[in-house]
Amino acid sequence: MNRINQKMQEDKKLLSIYFTAGYPSLNDTVKVIQDLEANGIDMIEIGLPFSDPLADGPTIQNSSTAALKNGMTTNILFEQLKDIRKSVSIPLILMGYFNPMLQYGVEAFCKKCAEIGIDGLIMPDLPLDVYQDEYEAIFKKYDLKNIFLITPQTSDARILQIDAASDAFIYMVSTASVTGSKSGFGEEQTTYFNRIAAMNLKNPQIVGFGINNSSTFKQATTHAKGAIIGSAFIKHLTEHGVATIPEFVKEIR
Repeated sequence: MNRINQKMQEDKKLLSIYFTAGYPSLNDTVKVIQDLEANGIDMIEIGLPFSDPLADGPTIQNSSTAALKNGMTTNILFEQLKDIRKSVSIPLILMGYFNPMLQYGVEAFCKKCAEIGIDGLIMPDLPLDVYQDEYEAIFKKYDLKNIFLITPQTSDARILQIDAASDAFIYMVSTASVTGSKSGFGEEQTTYFNRIAAMNLKNPQIVGFGINNSSTFKQATTHAKGAIIGSAFIKHLTEHGVATIPEFVKEIR
């Protein structure tokens, strides 16, 4: 069974962390992953930096720009991760944009992910129908879960389509704005969380965007299976460095 599916079966609320590969320094990638697992994080999204990120707020954009300046590339990331499964057992997901994957070659990219032990991919700009028509067979061949995003604006019909096409979890974007721009959840988000909970989807949901402390984590996971923290973690790395990962995790849990 895929590690993501195994993790979703655990009887707990899951805390997932997103960080940008190659940030703060080029060779921090593996240490960040190892330290996050050692401090009880359930799942990690490794961001492949891209020069034109659509959904990312300034914190993640700046970390992407810095990582690219540090020299991070798809090939370097794959090289850094080649032995990651010797020391890390939690689910690892690559999150990025479709263009670098296309340039690398979709099948070659998926094959490399499978060799390394990557469990899933999040490509916000890969449309569902294009994925199903052209790439689903390749993802399945390498047992890679494709994670789709929904927002408060996504229609019920579309959500049901995404649920039917998914086999891991649904990334539930808490707001229609970019990452890192909200703190706390208002009535709109609460209504949205309740609406999705009432749909009884077959896939668990993990909430992202707007989670930055213990209270927003608890709020986001009232109905959902877990939550993802990205911008707040990257901000912490920027201000305090990689050595202080344990303190960050303690503040959330």
